[in-house]
Amino acid sequence: MSEAQTVRLTYNDGARAVELARESVESYVLHGQREQPGSMRDAFYARTGAFVRIRSTRGRGRLRGCAGAYRGNDQLGHAVVDAAIQAASGDSCGSEIEQPELSNLTVSVCVVCDYDETDAPLNDVELGKHGVVIDTDSSHGWLYPTIPIENGWNEQQFLTHASRKAGLSPLAWEDDDTTVTLFDGQVFRERADGGSVEEL
Repeated sequence: MSEAQTVRLTYNDGARAVELARESVESYVLHGQREQPGSMRDAFYARTGAFVRIRSTRGRGRLRGCAGAYRGNDQLGHAVVDAAIQAASGDSCGSEIEQPELSNLTVSVCVVCDYDETDAPLNDVELGKHGVVIDTDSSHGWLYPTIPIENGWNEQQFLTHASRKAGLSPLAWEDDDTTVTLFDGQVFRERADGGSVEEL
């Protein structure tokens, strides 16, 4: 895996990435504005991808938004801001996040450390380390590295769910015209109890 600008965040950098994502969601929801990263930590100048997930802390903790990209030419700080805004918008999970929800959400960030396409995803994917991106000419879907661990999935289930998220058949990951990319990502998230950020 060597296509991305390799980056590895410290815990403090990861905590700041989550804080920046939270600030970006709140600025967008409350004021309709794009948060500026401001004076960024050194790691945030790396040109790599990032994903943001937003979950509700109510009920079964449903997904309220998810967005991002595993590659891009933007600096990490800006990639986090853009992903957070997109995740909070109505384009993500069907309904825009509203002000009363803000205190009942947890925000997580996945920073892409490296990525590569694979012709043998079932053999190459490492659960808990790799996220999966499924691409065809008309469809696109991705899942965080932590998702299979959270749900108790094996490798095949992980690839199947990623295919379904892309709106494809469950076995689309096996098709020759489907591109499967594995990304090595660090995941940091807010704790549901309001405590400090944790690295997963």
